[in-house]
Amino acid sequence: MTIAITDLPAVAGPVFFPGDEGYAAEAAAWNVAVAHEPLAVVGATSAQDVAAAVRWAGAHGLPVAVQATGHGAVRPATGGVLITTGRMNEVSVDPVARTARAAAGVRWSQVIDAAAAHGLAPLNGSSSDVGVVGYTLGGGAGPLGRKYGFAADHVRSIEIVTADGALRTIDADHEADLFWAVRGGKGNFGIATAIEFDLFEVAGFFGGGIYFPGSHAAEVLHAYRVWSAGLPEEMTTSVALLRLPPLPELPEPLRGAFVAHLRVAYLGTPEDGDAMLATMRAAAPALIDDVSWRPYTAVDSVHRDPVDPVPSRERGVLLGELTERTVDHVLEVAGPRVDVPLIMVEVRHLGGAFARTPATPNAVSGRGAEYSLFAIGLGLPELVPVVDEVTDRVLAVETLPSALMNFCGDVSAEGLLANWAPADRDRLLRTKRSYDPTNVFSSGQAIVA
Repeated sequence: MTIAITDLPAVAGPVFFPGDEGYAAEAAAWNVAVAHEPLAVVGATSAQDVAAAVRWAGAHGLPVAVQATGHGAVRPATGGVLITTGRMNEVSVDPVARTARAAAGVRWSQVIDAAAAHGLAPLNGSSSDVGVVGYTLGGGAGPLGRKYGFAADHVRSIEIVTADGALRTIDADHEADLFWAVRGGKGNFGIATAIEFDLFEVAGFFGGGIYFPGSHAAEVLHAYRVWSAGLPEEMTTSVALLRLPPLPELPEPLRGAFVAHLRVAYLGTPEDGDAMLATMRAAAPALIDDVSWRPYTAVDSVHRDPVDPVPSRERGVLLGELTERTVDHVLEVAGPRVDVPLIMVEVRHLGGAFARTPATPNAVSGRGAEYSLFAIGLGLPELVPVVDEVTDRVLAVETLPSALMNFCGDVSAEGLLANWAPADRDRLLRTKRSYDPTNVFSSGQAIVA
């Protein structure tokens, strides 16, 4: 389909077509394995720009995709309109109400810094470079989650552009079905141009990571299986098998190494945290142990996610419990005795507040699981078949029927809907048909009406 220049939408931001200088950079995702090829890219600068671009796409019969940072990209957006929101980066904090308002393109680092000035913290994820909106509307399972729940559980209101191009402000009392669906159903019902959410009185925490030699992965994972099951809700942890690249910026013990990485975030005293960590510190000799008291602005030190774009493919499942059999299986197919193109295999402890229904219910899937099992592989084209096969083997354990939206990766529409129980699935589909009957928002993790 060809779109004439005279058909440009009436927006303040830039518009790019294939072949234009800047088109590739504007459409690029952080996950470079996903190459978007839209017919047009609209660089929105405001909610009005988003609304105009959606109306313009509707007039041309085109589907609409949205991207802030591209961290959550799992499938290319092709043949439609891609709206980028990175220019919409306004943040405000109300220290009295303990809330923040973030526009569509805001990254967590901006909120963390703004909130820290008042001794407050948001429920961000493992990397502060990730966009606030996509992460939150996909659920948002972060390092304070066992204490406070999913990020989506604490959203107060959302400004959203729906498929008809209307700009709406929704909350528990205004368009309640849409408010319920968006918090957990992600971008399937419209483009959120701003969200307001709770902050918490957290100025610092006891946490960081312990890296163990990969040769001791069995001792570490089996110790973690028993230890984590008895932790209080103030302690949120995960453990990952990492195959690290030989990059000079990595500390020498980690450079090009296979390691087991324990991640810890504890909302209690360092003395209590040290006492709880004694079991894991005794499990194996540490290569690096940097767990300590730190300000919340240093929260990235818990997971130490990559900061540069990487090509990746990812998928995850949920577990009712972490059994000895599951740990043995993971070690057999992804442990130190095999050579596989996986960057990470992670077990994340859930439970606690993650399992509880929030005061204002939402559509977050996977609530009630005790652990997640998640694999990320290299997304290079020549490796994709092998990565998918190995990932299938890693995840071939006893799982729950649902998964976390932000962790389930590129699945079919049917597979995505399987994340919800039948009643919630029906409500999601009714809401989708009501607000987006022609599937304008059908890119990425798509619920099809």
